[in-house]
Amino acid sequence: MDINQQKEQFSITYVRAIAAVAGYSIYRPEIDNDSVDLGIISRGGTGKIFSPRVELQLKCTARDVLEENCIKYPLILKNYHDLRINSLVPRILVVVLVPEKITDWIKQTEEELCLRYCAYWVSLRGMPDTTNTTNVTIKIPRSNQFTLDALQTIIQRISLGDLP
Repeated sequence: MDINQQKEQFSITYVRAIAAVAGYSIYRPEIDNDSVDLGIISRGGTGKIFSPRVELQLKCTARDVLEENCIKYPLILKNYHDLRINSLVPRILVVVLVPEKITDWIKQTEEELCLRYCAYWVSLRGMPDTTNTTNVTIKIPRSNQFTLDALQTIIQRISLGDLP
């Protein structure tokens, strides 16, 4: 497995761990031709939308994209266009930051399993078209950490008929 495949698998595992703790189900499209790597579904619900779901485009990087207040990630143009459209199921971009050295991605003891470092999310829905030809640099606020609480809030908003 090459490093990009390892990053892809790590980002999937990271999101799966958070979704599992939240009690949500995961689905994975057989073909990623729509910039959707995973979908997350909450069964049932009490809001306007029954069984709310969100779809995710996952990225994983060890590059120095961390700034004081944001993550600056160069997103491929196709992914940008696919994520900014008004789709039936809301979509978000999740960028997982990892250490440069792959052996530092996890730490494990009898007491804990630590996945390093952190994931950040942003919705690109409604973002403007661009004249860029290869990629668009996305600024993700560092306050937008993809955590258990963040995922539950996203799903709750969708269940109420709002967007993430």
